[in-house]
Amino acid sequence: MIRKIIHIDEDKCNGCGLCANACKESAIAMVNGKAKLIRDDYCDGLGNCLPVCPTGAISFIEREAAAYDEESVKRHQEAVKQNSPCHSGGCPGSRAKAISREAAPAAASAPSQAKSQLMQWPIQMKLLPVKAPFYENANLLIAADCTAYAYGDFHNRFIRNRIALIGCPKLDEGNYAEKLTEILKNNEIKSITVVRMEVPCCGGIVNAVKSALMNCGKLIPWQVVTISTDGEILEEA
Repeated sequence: MIRKIIHIDEDKCNGCGLCANACKESAIAMVNGKAKLIRDDYCDGLGNCLPVCPTGAISFIEREAAAYDEESVKRHQEAVKQNSPCHSGGCPGSRAKAISREAAPAAASAPSQAKSQLMQWPIQMKLLPVKAPFYENANLLIAADCTAYAYGDFHNRFIRNRIALIGCPKLDEGNYAEKLTEILKNNEIKSITVVRMEVPCCGGIVNAVKSALMNCGKLIPWQVVTISTDGEILEEA
């Protein structure tokens, strides 16, 4: 029969595994580091995998394909569950989860032994889903990845009580603006703190946030903090 079904462009796939995690029918698996539709009759054509793909590797096409078979899907999922303690596909490092931590008061002094303040996983901009429970009513930290190495008290000063999204606007392919726009549209975000380095290329992360704020249709308070290459806060605006 001719029906709508997903198509995965292997050249665009970066192997993050987010689509495999998002597929409720376990129709997608990671094969040799790439996402693959393992059987046509496992795909219901609803496309839960499409919005989570960071590279646009997934699309709908119409072609000759076996009809969706719910019973086969159930048997497949049961077999996967019995044979593996992990989800049916995807990279474990990109599996989204919230991390429970006690909220710390803003004026709390730094502990003698530094502890992680990370509130969720993953943190890489390219791997994060556009919608997740940990985004709801969250304060976002959108940071250039060098900032965590340059500023010594990064966890307590910036990550604490925030959901962290990190990336490098110079080295990462593409622009973050589109994904950030979808995150802001699909979740109730309370505030955004952008932390960048003083180097010019870090302006890309600020521009992406500006674009997302203009396109999301919401008024969200935000600020930019600039870190010097010797680890000092130069500006907060």
